[in-house]
Amino acid sequence: MNRGAVAEIDLGAISNNLKVIKNLSMNNPVIAVVKADAYGHGAIDVSRRLVNDGVEYLAVAFTEEAKELRNAGINSSILVLFDPDINDIFTYNLIPVISDKKTATALSKEAEKNNLSISVHIKIDTGMGRLGFTGDAANEISEIANLKGITIDGIMSHFSEADLLDASFARMQIEKFNSIKTALLNVGLSVRLFHMANSAAVMTLPESHFDAVRPGIMLYGYSPMQQSAKTPELIPAMTVKTKILVLRRLPSGTPISYGRTFITRRDSLIGVIPVGYADGFSRRFSNNAEMLVRGKRVPVVGRVCMDLTMLDLTGIEQVEEGDEVVIIGRQGNESIDAAELAFRADTIPYEILTSLGNMAKRVYNN
Repeated sequence: MNRGAVAEIDLGAISNNLKVIKNLSMNNPVIAVVKADAYGHGAIDVSRRLVNDGVEYLAVAFTEEAKELRNAGINSSILVLFDPDINDIFTYNLIPVISDKKTATALSKEAEKNNLSISVHIKIDTGMGRLGFTGDAANEISEIANLKGITIDGIMSHFSEADLLDASFARMQIEKFNSIKTALLNVGLSVRLFHMANSAAVMTLPESHFDAVRPGIMLYGYSPMQQSAKTPELIPAMTVKTKILVLRRLPSGTPISYGRTFITRRDSLIGVIPVGYADGFSRRFSNNAEMLVRGKRVPVVGRVCMDLTMLDLTGIEQVEEGDEVVIIGRQGNESIDAAELAFRADTIPYEILTSLGNMAKRVYNN
């Protein structure tokens, strides 16, 4: 038996979720965020499906991610959000997101040296406090527009809390972004794409859709909203499964796993599965999560180990070693999703998906 879990990725769900996004954004161009290996879903296969479905732009965090897509034969426009490595940008025909004048100047020098022109997007910090131009951003952007070999194809920003019901700060960010757009128009600088709408803004802030939207988590079937019901049209694309490694019949009073944090209170049937925190199943799930076996919820008992986790299968009829265990997904009439696990671990679905998805063996369904 191989260690860890298997992540089944439903590419049809990705296509469905893209349609939901297009409907919400009135068919605005979609810049599909596939960083962190498509949130654990596998950037190459997901990107191929998205491009086949008409997505023109993909967005990654670092040039290394973009190189993997190029080497896989994906020729679409790729934005590099955080790491404008000068050599890789030119070698792999990428679109860097520029957050400072120094990077813009370096790109211009390289373009001029090689008699090339490069398209860039400019990042504006409207309230995230992480990356981007602040202050007199319009003036600095105008200066970059005059650099040789540089064509500004897009201006972008990023929300810090568009996922909250109180959208007052998000709307303030939109106002700042609009003011910079107006200032650029007033000095005669025309830019093709203004974009800042992440998944939460796609769902709740239509005034932020501008010329393109930039969804991430929605593509993978989850609502980013912290205080609202799930969007029913979205379909989670990832199912995570494993199998029972060993069944053990233990008497009442038997401690399970490190620290004796769980002690059986009855004669119990304990199942051991080959998934632990080294496989992305957080130690926070110790005595604090459920999985699905033969269509029923069963509790995680004892501390999650590096390689193994224990389940209390007492009362589950006809269970056998080798039976399927669902960590995320549906089995029979029951289901567990990444949002539920995130709530139990006091985190967000993004972390659950990237942790489990990036460590699992992936298989794809169309």
